[in-house]
Amino acid sequence: MSDKYAREASIEKYDGYTPNGDVVDDIDIEKGNTHLPAYVTQPNGQLSKDDTITKVLEVNGFHRHKEKTAPGQTDADRVEYISEVTAHGEKKFHKLTWFQLVIVLVITAVALGTLSMPLVFASLGMVGGTILTVGMGCMAVYTSFVIGQVKLRYPQVHHYSDVGRLLLPGTAGVILSRCLEVIFVFFIILGIGSHFLTGKMAFQTIVDDTTICALVWSVVTLVLLFLCALPPSFAEMSVLGYVDFISIMSAVFVTLIAAGIDAHSKGWNTGWTAGAGNVTFVQGMLAACNVLFAYAFSIGQFTYMEEMARPEDFPKAVGVLGIVMITIYTCVGALGYAFIGPGVKGPALLSAGHTISRVAFGLALPVIFISGAILVTTDGRFIMDKLFKNNIVRYVNTARGWAVWICVVLGLVLCSWIIAEVIPVFSPLLGITAALFNSAFTLYLPGIMWFKLIKEGGCFSSPKNIALTIVNAIIIAVGLTILGAGTYASVQDIVDSYAGKSVGKPFSCKA
Repeated sequence: MSDKYAREASIEKYDGYTPNGDVVDDIDIEKGNTHLPAYVTQPNGQLSKDDTITKVLEVNGFHRHKEKTAPGQTDADRVEYISEVTAHGEKKFHKLTWFQLVIVLVITAVALGTLSMPLVFASLGMVGGTILTVGMGCMAVYTSFVIGQVKLRYPQVHHYSDVGRLLLPGTAGVILSRCLEVIFVFFIILGIGSHFLTGKMAFQTIVDDTTICALVWSVVTLVLLFLCALPPSFAEMSVLGYVDFISIMSAVFVTLIAAGIDAHSKGWNTGWTAGAGNVTFVQGMLAACNVLFAYAFSIGQFTYMEEMARPEDFPKAVGVLGIVMITIYTCVGALGYAFIGPGVKGPALLSAGHTISRVAFGLALPVIFISGAILVTTDGRFIMDKLFKNNIVRYVNTARGWAVWICVVLGLVLCSWIIAEVIPVFSPLLGITAALFNSAFTLYLPGIMWFKLIKEGGCFSSPKNIALTIVNAIIIAVGLTILGAGTYASVQDIVDSYAGKSVGKPFSCKA
């Protein structure tokens, strides 16, 4: 077997950690430390021919001889086959450009969060809504830069949960990493659930037939979202990003234009105010949570950067995305509130009158399913990489790989669908998702990463460090505040919605 195949077939490569979970620096490898796996200290990290065959045919109990192409193959034939599948898979999942990353992040961020912005401004007033939207956006963009720096400095971080082993040493880091894995999966499942609610709402509004049970439209949404989520790579999904962006912007513009015409006919007297008015604590915190949800793009950044051909280009993507997001959210929120007034609904597409709402939801159908699908793909890729780290199944380019991928996607959409039926309220579902999980992934965890992994020198050793210390301390404080107060407000709003019978029971025909 050639050196090429020995190199490509070494499926179980050094992952940047010692056996007990500690992070290993490059200098440890150069010194030939004995605590590292044997194949790490060999030239170029390559295995010998015999070791390569052993590793490929049997890794962690996965017997690779099951991956046969024809009867009577030798071990070398099987290793060559697996090497070719692996090489194809690596190429397939490492071709994302920085501009494609922008598209993927746009799909993730500028979606359903946009539809909640006018309601945020209605709760906090024009001034409060603008300050919160711009301020939260700046924090989200900054923490995204921190996440990108961590990825470049620690290439062994493939997904967000891997950061756990960087933040804490030894067993504690491994435990934190496992906890983050569960939180990561559940967070995205909740995000997918919001797309089920919006999809059901869209079909009900478009068809306008109250005799059809709402659960029917919920199942239709489930099937369509499952089909849209089948492509396994982000490069493939990014092609749909243009359709996604045009879809959400068209729906929003139609709503705003119609609302503007109506406001003009009323002499622009819609009742909007600069101040917050009589906003309650629950309403204020729910508004903050909804804004945070709108900036929930960094959750998948490690995963997306893992597929980039040049990860060092990430600042271009984050910079472009930040400008686009802050501009869109502020304009949509301010104009929607100014044109519609305090009576704006969530999602905002319901606020422009019956006929216009039907048109707007029709235009929004692509974004509902494409953005939902990218979330399923993000969770699916994470699960595949974790369950099949040492197996070519994770590349989804064999019959077995496709079978497993389809099962993973189906499981994710079913779990999300069940949660959406149990919590059938749009704004509180976004709020509780942001409060519990996005407060961590977008705010306080990146702040902690800067102190632990990025900061060079003491906190007050230079003007730059002093400024960044203050910035990251504020971000951590904001994140922890939203975690506590935001969760309380979201749960209270859900309880109030059920008590007031403004929503139907789970799995019922009432939306």
